[in-house]
Amino acid sequence: MRPFRIAKANARRLPALGAAFFLALGLFAPQAHAADTPSAPQARPAAPHAIPVPKSPDTPKDARPLAADAGAKTAAPTGGGTVGAPNTAKRLSAAANACDVSSFTGNSGAALVQQVKSAGLDCVNSLFTLTGTDARGAFNEAQMATVANALRDASAAYPGDDSTSVGQLVLFLRAGYYVQWNHSDVVGPYGTALRTAIRGALDAFFAAPHSKDVTEANGQTLAEAVTLIDSAQENGRYTGVVKRLLDGYSTAWTGSMATAVANTETVISQGFDRPDFVAALQADPAFATTMASFVTRNSAGIDGGDPVTRIGIQIGKLVADDTLRAQGRPIVKDLVNRYPLVGKTGPLTMNLLWFAEKKDAGNCSYYGTCDVPAKLVPLVLTVDHTCNANLRIRAQDMTAQQLADTCTSLVNEDAFFHKLVKDSGPVANDNNTSLEVVVFDDYYNYSLYAWEMYKIEVDNGGMYEEGDPAKAGNQARFIAHEASWLRPQFQIWNLNHEYTHYLDGRYDFYGDFEAGMTTPTVWWVEGLAEYVSYSYRGVHYDDAVAQAGKGTYALSTLFDSTYANADSTRIYNWGYLAVRYMFQSHPRDVDALLAKYRVGDWNGARTLLKNTIGTAYDADFAAWLKQCAADNCGSLPANQAPLCTAADTRQFDKNCRRDGVAATTGNYSYSFLYLPAGVQQLTITTGGGTGNADLYYNGGSWATTGSYQAKSANGGNGETLTIANPPSGWVYFSLYGQQGFGGVTVTTTYN
Repeated sequence: MRPFRIAKANARRLPALGAAFFLALGLFAPQAHAADTPSAPQARPAAPHAIPVPKSPDTPKDARPLAADAGAKTAAPTGGGTVGAPNTAKRLSAAANACDVSSFTGNSGAALVQQVKSAGLDCVNSLFTLTGTDARGAFNEAQMATVANALRDASAAYPGDDSTSVGQLVLFLRAGYYVQWNHSDVVGPYGTALRTAIRGALDAFFAAPHSKDVTEANGQTLAEAVTLIDSAQENGRYTGVVKRLLDGYSTAWTGSMATAVANTETVISQGFDRPDFVAALQADPAFATTMASFVTRNSAGIDGGDPVTRIGIQIGKLVADDTLRAQGRPIVKDLVNRYPLVGKTGPLTMNLLWFAEKKDAGNCSYYGTCDVPAKLVPLVLTVDHTCNANLRIRAQDMTAQQLADTCTSLVNEDAFFHKLVKDSGPVANDNNTSLEVVVFDDYYNYSLYAWEMYKIEVDNGGMYEEGDPAKAGNQARFIAHEASWLRPQFQIWNLNHEYTHYLDGRYDFYGDFEAGMTTPTVWWVEGLAEYVSYSYRGVHYDDAVAQAGKGTYALSTLFDSTYANADSTRIYNWGYLAVRYMFQSHPRDVDALLAKYRVGDWNGARTLLKNTIGTAYDADFAAWLKQCAADNCGSLPANQAPLCTAADTRQFDKNCRRDGVAATTGNYSYSFLYLPAGVQQLTITTGGGTGNADLYYNGGSWATTGSYQAKSANGGNGETLTIANPPSGWVYFSLYGQQGFGGVTVTTTYN
């Protein structure tokens, strides 16, 4: 995703965001002035204006919870069963071939019950996938009521294991609720008859003495019966069962007994959306304290994605409900002050903090959390590195080499940018003399902390905060995360794109972000960031070239792009194409446009684009797109790597060059460089100068015309070698004088 410049001035408050959250032991002890009950809402800094952009489709889903993640919760019954397979989810359709569906759809009454009880658990589990007439035949209300009544009868003598097939009856009912939820138009409605039957069944099962056995055999059926509570939407009726499991749990409960307790999270989480559950909690405040006790008794086992964390997070929903808030406040206050902000307890306390801030807003003094944002920064961002007077990196976890490489990338991009836009210095009244780059370890940690530390939206790939550049002391900041899915390769997601926004805002755009949005400028803002990022890094923009072949937009249409009327493809791929075309084909118009942007003449810039240029370039743009689709988009601006710094003039490093390389006819200029483990691609290029030099590469010894693994031997000095997955350690290359050569520039890059 490509977040962009956002201003804190004239900002609107953010909607609820998905994030997870933390605290340090004793860190948030109530302040001396904090009252025992919440005071009047206190003013908090307004959240910055932000426009959401998609994050990378490759961003992995983390198993640890995020409180308001839109995809983390659904009202639908849980699919699939775990009976007979402790701690693992069964594949729903794997057993279908060995399971005769007609034996369920073609039987009713006692014959249906007998079929369910005699079937294997794998067979019953495969019924979650039924659709159409099979779904109706197996799971219409009459069939479900029959099986529910059979579960009621079988539960009276439940032996604490599956020898009487109680597990099959429970799993069949779960499958029925799941299929009916997803295919109610086919299965038909469920009404009073089934509700009466399922209550009788669950009442009987949970009353059976052996349903309380702490054994693996009982746990297998118990775990499914707990989930069935939510499937049947009887959450409020069985809060006592949930309390009993939470109170009884200890670390001695393993396997399916632990799964049974973990499954109470579904009953609790979904229950908060149901009036009967909320009413039950209103009538029984001990439910809230039971959840709290469950967390504190078992906190030693917290690792971030465990049942204690997940169930503990549900406590936050107490403060989200007007009728339960009084119960939840002291518990949430205790827990967010009890456990660390960083470490294994983070997803618990930070999620609870999210509920306190977002659902009980204005009461940070009561919770003792008003200073959390400031305290989080040094706790989370343990790396503080200064590149130069204008560039600082605050990171969660970066090595010295990664810091050095990042600084080099940004410093060199700065020079590349100025050469491209030909500015004469910062625009008037711009005090953003420095940039702070914040780098979280991955997207999860970005989501976990950045919402609170910087009051931003986090459902994106990073955010650039320009602030008010006219304000003295204003701090521009790019908040980012590592692209963890690319490891072992190190990459800060959107680094060069976002740095372009900083440079563009300082040297091309007068005023703050909001001022620059008074007329449609998105084609330039995002298009330039893409153009610089891809050109500077020398990366082929596959997506944009593919879009060029579609010819979707006229250039005059792209001048009208806004964040509101354009999707990400138009904003980024087509913005890049428009900016690249204008730089290559009409550089004087670009100069004229920037002259207006730099003084804040937004209307004048708009007149230039829509009236002076108008549709005059549309036909030529369309012709250029066809050439570009054939990968003939024209020349990109040259990006010269910095000079190598090793004292030995034969030694090269990552992304550096040596000028003036020379050798006489028949002789060599020998070179080498050291590659760390995990390099995916090494590129060696040569050019310039006089004569004719050929390029040779060898992995582990000096490269010669008689000993090499790859070569490039064109006429002249323009040679390129790209080595995929080269070995780590010292590698060697050389220029051979096919004809005496001099003044050649040699550049090495790798990733």
